Amino acid sequence: MTRTSDWVEDAPPARPAATVVVFRRNADGGPPQLLLLERSGAMAFAGGATVFPGGAVDPADRALADSLPEAADLDPDDAAARIAAVREALEESGLVVGVKGTVTAPRAIDARRRLLAGETLGAILADEGWAIDFDSLIPFARWWPRHREIRVYDTRFYLADVGTGALDLAADATETQHLFWATAQEALDLADAGRIKVIFPTRRNLERLALWPDFAAVRDHALATPIQTISPWMEERDGVRWLVIPSDAGYPVDGEPLDGAARG
Repeated sequence: MTRTSDWVEDAPPARPAATVVVFRRNADGGPPQLLLLERSGAMAFAGGATVFPGGAVDPADRALADSLPEAADLDPDDAAARIAAVREALEESGLVVGVKGTVTAPRAIDARRRLLAGETLGAILADEGWAIDFDSLIPFARWWPRHREIRVYDTRFYLADVGTGALDLAADATETQHLFWATAQEALDLADAGRIKVIFPTRRNLERLALWPDFAAVRDHALATPIQTISPWMEERDGVRWLVIPSDAGYPVDGEPLDGAARG
């Protein structure tokens, strides 16, 4: 087995980003469903791919994190990323996650309208009487691909549970063209059938999420598993080039042949 580096020292600077894996209870009593978004084909990164809600951390996310006493015990980058996860979920799907306070469908719709119109999340939270519930956003993973040829994000993944998921959802019609709920295994089956496209990190995370029967089990697993910053590399296995990740990071599958790996 020969390892060849896919980690370049002069890779473009990584932009901090956040992703939130949103769970809801499955009406048929089966494994929990996850909120998935199909990105617009026009997007420069992962165009047409099915992903979890998320995006880049904005300066306003950092400013809000710095202003909140309840974020004082968190690493500043972690706090800003959790706020970005809340904001991106609202922007992309209309779903309010990671907040304390009374949330109704009309209030969520209005909050999203204001956010898309350019108002800050901090102002919306203050007006609605909501507060960021940092503890409800469970750190799950951190991926930082270090490749010269693709746009680079240092992405923190979080888990959030919405219970029944009863609020109305709608794609934002700009970055997102479709959204749907599916179990992790259903999403993998759709990808294998060619009905959706999933990039390498999404596939690895879906495989990991599919191991667990409910949110509580995934949460316990996440809290018990030290988070490694995952930077995939290329490795030769039996004469075939593979894209791989560490075998001890909590993932049941540590790679796939490079020619079949969708990377963005």
